[in-house]
Amino acid sequence: MKRIVTLLFLAAVCTSAMADEGMWIPMLLGRNEADMQKAGMRISAKDIYDINNACLKDAVLLFGSGCTGEYVSPEGLLLTNHHCGYSFIVRHSTVEHDYLTHGFWAMSRDQEIPCPGLTVTRLVRMEDVTDMVLEGVTSQMSEGERSALVESNIKKITAKTESGTHYKAVIKPFYYGNQYFMYVNEIFQDVRLVGAPPSNIGKFGGDTDNWMWPRHTGDFSMFRVYAGDDNKPAPYSPSNKPYKPLKHLEISLSGVQEGDFTFVFGYPGTTQRYVTSDAVELDANIENPIRIDLRTIRLRHYNNAMNQSPAQRLKYASRVASIANGWKKWQGETLGINRLKGVEQKQAFEQRYQQWAADKPQYYNVLQQLHNAYSQLRPIEVELVYFSEAVLASDFMNRANTYNRLANNDNEEEVAELVEKLRNNNEKYFADFDQHTIVDRAIFVETFLYMWKAGYAPYLGETTMTEAAVEKRLGKIYDGSLLNNPEKINAFLKNYTVKKAAKLKNDPAIQLYSQAYALAYDPQKLAQYRRAEQDIRRLMRTYVKGMMEMQPDVNFFPDANLTLRVAYGHVAGFRPKDGVYYKPYSTLQGIMEKENPDIYDYVVEPQLKKLYNSRDYGRYGTADKQMPVGFIATNHTTGGNSGSPVLNADGRLIGLNFDRCWEGTMSDLLFDPDYCRNICLDIRYCLFIIDKFAGAKHLVDEMTLVQ
Repeated sequence: MKRIVTLLFLAAVCTSAMADEGMWIPMLLGRNEADMQKAGMRISAKDIYDINNACLKDAVLLFGSGCTGEYVSPEGLLLTNHHCGYSFIVRHSTVEHDYLTHGFWAMSRDQEIPCPGLTVTRLVRMEDVTDMVLEGVTSQMSEGERSALVESNIKKITAKTESGTHYKAVIKPFYYGNQYFMYVNEIFQDVRLVGAPPSNIGKFGGDTDNWMWPRHTGDFSMFRVYAGDDNKPAPYSPSNKPYKPLKHLEISLSGVQEGDFTFVFGYPGTTQRYVTSDAVELDANIENPIRIDLRTIRLRHYNNAMNQSPAQRLKYASRVASIANGWKKWQGETLGINRLKGVEQKQAFEQRYQQWAADKPQYYNVLQQLHNAYSQLRPIEVELVYFSEAVLASDFMNRANTYNRLANNDNEEEVAELVEKLRNNNEKYFADFDQHTIVDRAIFVETFLYMWKAGYAPYLGETTMTEAAVEKRLGKIYDGSLLNNPEKINAFLKNYTVKKAAKLKNDPAIQLYSQAYALAYDPQKLAQYRRAEQDIRRLMRTYVKGMMEMQPDVNFFPDANLTLRVAYGHVAGFRPKDGVYYKPYSTLQGIMEKENPDIYDYVVEPQLKKLYNSRDYGRYGTADKQMPVGFIATNHTTGGNSGSPVLNADGRLIGLNFDRCWEGTMSDLLFDPDYCRNICLDIRYCLFIIDKFAGAKHLVDEMTLVQ
């Protein structure tokens, strides 16, 4: 359970769980049960996870490959975030049927839209398999030898587990490989879009409000899972039936009050809670500023284009959402770490660790060795960041990457297949090329120029060259490339053979890409990088083991790794800065206060305004005629928790997790209970939009509502 620690211990931000910090393994939740019940929970750990009986874990799903969803009806109806379903909503949208802008609601089962490629995954059971995975591993092995043996053992264990079943097994390391758990899963392939609110509800506030509180976003979408006649996963078929889950969540209409117990059940993606000061410094003060600057360039040009027409908005919407999410998160993360003096706090804990390890040779040198490994990794890591965020910022360079692979492939069969794909892609790419090239050219020139000014693109010219000369050269490369001439590139591909590779290699775009790739992925550098990575993995395993021995009374939680976890806390406001207090809830009134018909992200739907003006909230409003929209709590969440159910003390659904407060986004590295808040959609607003706004009451009627 969580421990009371000294003020000195708190000041150093040691790596144990503090306050509401923690992402706990469901199978081991019995260790936290007393603490959770003391905090207000009225159910048991077995109600959450039980291998022998249907429980809450059977209603919680991995949605796609990086979000969470939950069953809310006995007919396989599933809720997740709007931004989790975003790409599928966009995929089904056209200018004539713009579901992204105007919303979509299936008024009958036959109107539900199949989503090829979308899966949902249910955890059947999990098991500690540490001894089997580490069988044969010795301390004398190199990291490479150890990894190879571990991988071999994992393949044997998963193959044996899956044999004769329709289940899929995955084994993941915990505590940097000190422990391993196997997850046995059931994966459903027939998932169909059921409902999504208009963008002006599902993405209200857009990128301006992203990561911010107070929030007024109706961030939800609805899908339905289908199965074969035996209620087991099956590929899409019109004859499939709605899946009947072992458990679906009851929904509470009672709402939330400040101080209420809450817990989040979902699939958090990645945290790095136990890394050293070197890693925090690299992340917050070296990599983040580069990524932020380069994404700012891209966003400026894409947003300008989106403001030109509905077609341009639809074209770039998904792209902008993806780019902006990390861009804003990194800004908050860096500010939060520096506000907390995170590097210094890590260093203070490391000094205490060294004092503890003074008479323990197996641990004493580990921090110095980690520092040395990061010194080897850092410069190469920065070059790779420039490659991903600058070189590959434009479609132009991504196309150069593809055509470079074509130019360096001498397998006639593979070449023919790739040429066919490129010809098909060109048809789509050049459809609105005149508009797109203005945006893409500007991004290409500006991102490469940024990299050159930082000293990371020497192949663009000598240091004596002027900025104007480099900019002119970049423009000539873009304008003179075969890749940007639809007639010439299509004619070239029509009769392409491997004998024409030399001409392709001489194209200025491919030459530039090849030079950039050769610099970033130089074999000697990569060998150094991989050695440093291996050293860091090996040393972190030892470092974390030492932490646990140093603090035997601490209940350590493992870093997130996209496996099912429970985080718990309370509904709570916070003080982001001097003189300001944020209440822990928002209402429809706030949407009206933010309304601006001249700004796309703050347009209010006429029907929503009508419902507000008449206070027609049905059974979803409060006694004082307010319509709740969102709330915040102290649950420890991260990416992957998007769409996670937020549950009350009785295990009933009260909201959907969809974000974190900007001031607390450093929680992947450092948790501050005064600032770290998860942002949740109040389930009452979700139901109100489905029922009163969309007129899709038949969907609410499927659900189990509890007053």
